[in-house]
Amino acid sequence: YFLKGVILEYVQDCEPKTRSIDLLDLRPDTDAIALVDEIQKGEPLITASCKEHVIHLVRRLQDKLGEKEDHKFYLFKVLRAHILPLTNVAFNKSGSSFITGSYDRTCKVWDTASGEELRTLEGHGKVVYAIAFNNPYGDKIATGSFDKTCKLWSTETGKCYHTFRGHSAEIVCLSFNLQSTLVATGSMDTTAKLWDIEKGEEIVTLGGHSAEIIALSFNTTGDRIITASFDHTVAVWDVGTGRMLHTLIGHRGEISSAQFNWDSSLIVTGSMDKTCMLWNAMTGTHIATLAGHSDDILDVCFDYAGQRIATASADGSARVYNAETKKCIAKLEGHGGEISKVCFNPKGNRILTASSDKTARLWDAATGHCLQILEGHTDELFSCAFNYKGDIIITGSKDNTCRIWH
Repeated sequence: YFLKGVILEYVQDCEPKTRSIDLLDLRPDTDAIALVDEIQKGEPLITASCKEHVIHLVRRLQDKLGEKEDHKFYLFKVLRAHILPLTNVAFNKSGSSFITGSYDRTCKVWDTASGEELRTLEGHGKVVYAIAFNNPYGDKIATGSFDKTCKLWSTETGKCYHTFRGHSAEIVCLSFNLQSTLVATGSMDTTAKLWDIEKGEEIVTLGGHSAEIIALSFNTTGDRIITASFDHTVAVWDVGTGRMLHTLIGHRGEISSAQFNWDSSLIVTGSMDKTCMLWNAMTGTHIATLAGHSDDILDVCFDYAGQRIATASADGSARVYNAETKKCIAKLEGHGGEISKVCFNPKGNRILTASSDKTARLWDAATGHCLQILEGHTDELFSCAFNYKGDIIITGSKDNTCRIWH
């Protein structure tokens, strides 16, 4: 389950399927049993045997929603992670461990609680640029490298299961589907590829862009993937067939990031043309342009519920928009340099930004007030992330360190 939603996994005609149930209106005082009764009416998948489990999940979500939220973060540990600069950091779902990629050609696995290095994943011939856990499971890690290969590793042992070869240029982005059956890689060779995790084989090449692919993202159910390219477009693909379903055309600059919302109905894109655009994921049609920034948009994201969108810009500000009304709800102003990363905490009431001014900032998502400045890095930040509970933050900087904040 996720905040604001439950995913049901089931088998129909020998095919594994998933269905997501939307709980956007859930509140701490909602009657959980009545709610599940209501869902059950329209959802034959919830049988008597699994109904208790769904009620339990809903109550756990309610507990989360009811928690008081005035957490101050303090620096817990500085990790001198690699001898050469870092490229990326990522948490596993629980936040018990995280990984760092580096120009030193390795990916390292770290224990969040102690700050100890657990293992080093060695084998790439060049920069390890893109890294990911297969969340929510977290038992596998994928690394994408400038050596044109992607490797799949065991988190537990550090053993390399597969090396995926086939791209003719650097791999710069990758992602697992939520079902943890596929890994997608995007490359400077203008293609993306889907790989079978079990078999270690290429399933399909997604070809059609005229420039590098710099971001890609699966939807929740795993039947669609989007690829964002320097050719100013985003393509929507059918994962099963590898067919291109839509091209999202409208941006006048390179795309910096693209994402589905939770129920996979919307896609948000950010671009160097200073705008963020909202698209209908089913039809590929343009819904709205979210304007207001005075420089490149470097990152965009939805909250888990898909109700809000946050944008980060080279103009030094971030903005929050309501996905329904398309209005700007809050301007996050105060950083002294460009903001390269923005993310919501899982509850969606806090926003974290990472900036070239050497700080990260924590903001109230509703009001735009800055709640805290995370200081101490000695060079620009390129990464920031929350763990799933939202009580640990990790920041990555060009000063070659990661900082863990509790």
